Amino acid sequence: MSHPAFHIREASIEDVSVIADFNLAIARETEGRELDRPTVLLGVHNFIAVPARGRYFVAQLEGAVVGQTAFTYEWSDWRNGNFWWLQSVYVHPGHRARGVFRALFAHIEALARAAEDCCGIRLYMERENRVAQQAYLKLGLRDSGYEVLEVDFGTH
Repeated sequence: MSHPAFHIREASIEDVSVIADFNLAIARETEGRELDRPTVLLGVHNFIAVPARGRYFVAQLEGAVVGQTAFTYEWSDWRNGNFWWLQSVYVHPGHRARGVFRALFAHIEALARAAEDCCGIRLYMERENRVAQQAYLKLGLRDSGYEVLEVDFGTH
């Protein structure tokens, strides 16, 4: 089966609504959670508006956004560089298993390898999301040996 060429680009403020809708779908599909749309809209807007927080990328097919991912920065003093943490990975159900995330990841990996201050890419995901785990492993991501723990202060 041949895969269409996806246009990968950095997201803009004009993409806030579709990214927010995809983020609502992520929460629903992976955690069974219903998020507050106005809060998510504002969160995506504020993320895109301040590039120091990270960057969103979208995959388009025939002008429609069919997938997304973002990354944030984590400074590593051990490596004197930033890890780029992938998050908000989502591919529209009608476009899954067609190479959308592969194209997004390849684009971001090329940017990361070219960035002088990037020392690697990391990703976090729901522990039970076996389909996603298999997709990430096929792209060369490996278990880092770390667990992610948190204290969640809730919505601000």
